[in-house]
Amino acid sequence: MIEKFNGVVYLIIFIIHFLVYAVYAFRTIVGTKGFMDQYGIDHSAAVMIRFFGAPFVGSFLMALYIMFVRDGGVSGTWAFFNLIFIQNLMYFIFGIYTIYINKLGHNEKTNSEGIIASGVLTILSAILCYGLADKIYI
Repeated sequence: MIEKFNGVVYLIIFIIHFLVYAVYAFRTIVGTKGFMDQYGIDHSAAVMIRFFGAPFVGSFLMALYIMFVRDGGVSGTWAFFNLIFIQNLMYFIFGIYTIYINKLGHNEKTNSEGIIASGVLTILSAILCYGLADKIYI
């Protein structure tokens, strides 16, 4: 498995990245009420919170498939990795816009978690795209 990821470093980055996805998937899909209470979101928005969490579930499941099931591992999976990078980048850009420019929905529970988490995920996914380029862009 390590050779499919160009070494242990990229395998660890892959695992960390998609474990973060798993945490957000769980918090938005299963722990919806607690997630909403943490940020002061009205419970009538539960369907949209789960809508937001659904791509995390799909991406996490695809990562599990690539890691454990797919014979070629990451080989030829450029579309998946590029989509993940672009999504992370968009979360980061729109997070900055929402926290620092637009400020829609700010309350006493508003914090910078969305910017920090998406910024870290953007960096991790960029590292994966770069470090696995010889395999994913086949």
